[in-house]
Amino acid sequence: MKQRFLSITSIVFFVWIFAAAAWADSKIIHVIDFTGQKQGSAVEWLKKQGFELELAAHELNPRFENDALVISAHKAEAGLFALKFTEQNYIHNVKRIEIVWGVNQYPDGADWSNGINSVPIAVMFSFGTEKFSSGLPLGIKAAPYFLSPFIGLKEEQDKMYIGKLWRESGRYFCVVAGDQSGKTITTDFEVDLRFKEVFKRDQTPPVTGFAFQKNTSNTRGNSEAFIKRITFLAN
Repeated sequence: MKQRFLSITSIVFFVWIFAAAAWADSKIIHVIDFTGQKQGSAVEWLKKQGFELELAAHELNPRFENDALVISAHKAEAGLFALKFTEQNYIHNVKRIEIVWGVNQYPDGADWSNGINSVPIAVMFSFGTEKFSSGLPLGIKAAPYFLSPFIGLKEEQDKMYIGKLWRESGRYFCVVAGDQSGKTITTDFEVDLRFKEVFKRDQTPPVTGFAFQKNTSNTRGNSEAFIKRITFLAN
C-alpha cells in the first residue's frame, strides 16, 4: 500500500510539473532570438530577418560572438537596427517583454541628467500605427508611440526619461544602472500598464515594430554591448 501511495504521488507530481511547464509556455507570444548563430558578421542575417540598418549601423560592426549579437563603437557614432512588422505579424496583447542582454564596455561621458543622451545599448518597442512628430523639420522621422528601455551607467535605475526628439510619443527607461560590465542581464519590462499610464490611453495598441541601437554621440572611448533574446509575454 505504501509503495502504491508513493507511485500515485509521483504521478501527480509529474503531472503538475508538466502542467506548470505548459502554462509557462502559453505565456510566450513571440520571440526574437539572436543566439545559436555561427560566429561572424551579422549584417546579412539581420537583413534577411527584415532589419533596416540606419544611420551608422554598419560602423557598429554587428556580429555574432559568444552566442549573442554584439555591437561596438570606437568613436562617437550612432546606429539603429529597425524591424517593422507587417500587419498580419503585429504582436497583440503584450503585457511584458523579457530582454536578455548586457554591456561589456560603457561609453565614457553618457549622462542623461545633463543632456548627453547616449546609450551603450537600448531597445525600442513601437505601438500602433499613428505617427507623431519627431521634432525635426518637414515631418522627418515621424514615428508611432514607443517605449525604450536602456542600460545606463550614471542614470537612475527605473527612472523615465524624455529624449530631445519624439517628446510626445517616446519614453526612455533606465532599467539597469551602475557598472554591470560583462554580465548577462535579464530584464523583465512591463509594457501594458506602463503604456496606458505614460500616454494616458485606455488600451495598449499592438507592438508594430522593434529596434535596438547604440549611441555614443558626445562620448569618448570604446563601447561594446550585446543582446541575446527578446521574448514577448501575454501575462
